[in-house]
Amino acid sequence: MRIGFLFNHDQIHQVAHSLPIALALAKGGFGGEIIVATTSDRMKREVLRMAGDAIGQGVTHVDLDLGTRSRTLSHLLEFAVPSRKLLVYGDNLDFFRSLDILVVAEKTSLVLKSLYGLKDLKIVHTRHGAGDRAIGFNKASAGFDHVLCSGPKIRERLIAEAGLAPERVSIVGYPKFDAPDPSVSLFPVQNRKPVVLYNPHCSPHLSSWFQHGRQVLDFFLENDDYQLIFAPHVMLFERKLVVTIDKLRIDRPGHIDERYLRAPNIHIDLGSRASTDMSYTLMADIYLGDVSSQIYEFLVRPRPCLFLNSHGVQWQDNPNYAHWRAGPVIDHPGQLAEGLKRASDKFQTTYRAVQEEMFARSFDLHERPSSERAAEVLMRLASHKPHQTVALGMSA
Repeated sequence: MRIGFLFNHDQIHQVAHSLPIALALAKGGFGGEIIVATTSDRMKREVLRMAGDAIGQGVTHVDLDLGTRSRTLSHLLEFAVPSRKLLVYGDNLDFFRSLDILVVAEKTSLVLKSLYGLKDLKIVHTRHGAGDRAIGFNKASAGFDHVLCSGPKIRERLIAEAGLAPERVSIVGYPKFDAPDPSVSLFPVQNRKPVVLYNPHCSPHLSSWFQHGRQVLDFFLENDDYQLIFAPHVMLFERKLVVTIDKLRIDRPGHIDERYLRAPNIHIDLGSRASTDMSYTLMADIYLGDVSSQIYEFLVRPRPCLFLNSHGVQWQDNPNYAHWRAGPVIDHPGQLAEGLKRASDKFQTTYRAVQEEMFARSFDLHERPSSERAAEVLMRLASHKPHQTVALGMSA
């Protein structure tokens, strides 16, 4: 039995959602082969860093590369679209055919079934976040043989909206929470001023950045009563163009002016490890954002939140914006001063209880690590006995 874990992305933000499961399988004494496959040097470095001594001790690492023709095509297209990520499948079909189960955190890998005909390969989706965006529950999710999810909110929407059969969805908690590993713990300027995390998404039709982002930075430039961490979705500035496929749109993120980079109360991080390892969501006093699923990681410890509705969305009672119940919603950066004050003043009386309920619905957490729970589901799938619990040799 060969179980592969694929890490095929431009950035490292998905690694912590599935690699801990591979490590839990190895620790639990899984008798088959566990292979972690990376498709870039950036992904390889992060996987090897997180896996540590497990590589070679129950877990095997392999590099997946492109053929000569695909490499040439990727060089031509990569400035705008993730061509390498798409081409790697066709150039490594022998590897994918050798697996019994493939575990992924994204949906692109479904081309192995739909385009390349690997119908016998079981593909398991770990997802990569507990957010509310509609794309997380689209019909593509039904293409997986099994989906691991963080809590009842996710499971219910996958069944109702994606059409997944209930027996193909398992609640396992959130493996990323098993071993938080923040690389940064303090704002660079240490004082008592509140730290605000501005965390806009990358999708142009959803993000506040393209319409209002620089006005947000201007507000904090002129209001040093706050310290600001500007840590957007790591894909926002990855390329000169941002292309989204759920609603086709192309836009330019632009560049960050020097005046923001020099400001002592503004810390800018466009894609380092700290943007993905919960450094900033744990550090901040206030969350400011739009649709990023990082809001739910922030709520691991309830705190004031504020949301910027840059697109005039009718968000009330819309499950795709359920996270906006965690704090006030403003329509324009001109409302930031009052919005931040209201978020803090109303937190204890209005929003704390809402946040706690949202977190409980999004994350089913036990004393037992989520990665162990997920590993047991994989063991069950590997046994070809879907209704039998297969226990790993782990402590509860």
